[in-house]
Amino acid sequence: MIKKLFSHTAIYGLAPQISKIAQFFVLPIITKDLTEIDFGVAGILTAYTSAISVLAILGLRIVLVNSFFKSPSQYKWAWRQLYGFLIVWNFIYASLLAILIYFVVPIEATENRLLIMILNVAPLVIFGPVGNIGSTFYQLKQKPFQIGIRTAIFGVLGVILNLYFISHLKLGYMGWFWSSFITVILSNLSYWYPVNIILGLKPIFNFKWRLIKNSLRISLPTVPHYYSGYLLNSSDKMVMDLVQIQTGEIGKYNAAYTVGNMVQQLGVAAGLAIGPILTQEFKKKNDLAARNYVFLLQGFFLIFTFILSIWLKEIFHFLIKNEVLSQMYSLGIIIVMSYNYRPMYFGSNAKLMFEEKTNIIWKVTFVAGLINVVLNLILLPIYGFEVAAYTTFIALMYMGYAGYFLPVFKKINRINFYPLRWLILTCILSVIAYYMVELNFSHKILITILGFGISFMVLQKFRSKINGVK
Repeated sequence: MIKKLFSHTAIYGLAPQISKIAQFFVLPIITKDLTEIDFGVAGILTAYTSAISVLAILGLRIVLVNSFFKSPSQYKWAWRQLYGFLIVWNFIYASLLAILIYFVVPIEATENRLLIMILNVAPLVIFGPVGNIGSTFYQLKQKPFQIGIRTAIFGVLGVILNLYFISHLKLGYMGWFWSSFITVILSNLSYWYPVNIILGLKPIFNFKWRLIKNSLRISLPTVPHYYSGYLLNSSDKMVMDLVQIQTGEIGKYNAAYTVGNMVQQLGVAAGLAIGPILTQEFKKKNDLAARNYVFLLQGFFLIFTFILSIWLKEIFHFLIKNEVLSQMYSLGIIIVMSYNYRPMYFGSNAKLMFEEKTNIIWKVTFVAGLINVVLNLILLPIYGFEVAAYTTFIALMYMGYAGYFLPVFKKINRINFYPLRWLILTCILSVIAYYMVELNFSHKILITILGFGISFMVLQKFRSKINGVK
């Protein structure tokens, strides 16, 4: 099972990194043709569109997951009805998205307002939720290759398109929107035939309203939970816009996320891999094994992000051929280390999800998002855009560890996760990494070798522990 955890994490995580490797070589080229304004326009529009993206599927993924495990012989019937309902709903959602984009396009991009609206809305109208349906099915069937190969192919295609639109056609920020439009269309198209034909999940439009209402009763309480992802990862740029921080400054902050976005994707990949494994262990009432999987992943994340952080100065200077933007590596360290919350977050969240305590989860996730927004509203006008990295760190640490202190979790949990110890260790390593980034090359090499050695020992320790509880 350990092999499956890391192999699936590798597929989910490395697939998008294939495109990131390609971007390593392309980014120094395209950044010559990009300005702070380009980064700012893209960041602002992404922030606003992400603000309502949680409404695209209305939290119904939890119903898809639970029906798959709890009704293995009948889940397709439920999935087809939810598929039909979501296709209808996506027309409403697309209209809301178009209206939002119309009003929030920055003044620097007003000439492209209509085109930006079309590029963002068209995939929703044409394909609806087919990508979500397909990827959820393959994840639950533990077939990561089906998702990973698509992620890799369309990720690399996106990088190539960025190079073409930004450096060849000189379209600036519009290059990102064109690239995204084409890759999303093709990605959805790649799922349409398997979902509708091979798997037989054709949508039922004459769906049973009783099923839809019962599903929404379970899923809608999770919407604030999923919305927290936006509040934590994207809302800071929207708040910057609201408090009138200059577009160029927002662009600098967006550049600071260059590596942080990769770590965030790795966290998502780890969640896709470990989610079904934790669910299986909870179903067998083997909470100790589930906890050890979480600990194993948490140890890996801490070591990996620490080593990555001490090399960020060199990484930024290689990736970003813009003298101003490449100096954002210090903020990048705070952002990278903040995403250490993910494995411990899985521990409490997966248990609450399995027990269908969906009316409780938002108290962690949504509140974490609110903490980020409120702190940004208070501190950004005083300290400038840089403070957003620190508020993100605080909010993500709350999200990762607060769930363990909920009374409901204490009732359903039988194993000690030692959340305070992990939290303190994360904070200490973050401070150390912030200062070690300025060390010379040879010292960083020694620290990196030591980190790999510790990783090997952690793996051996938890391999024996997990095997011991089987």
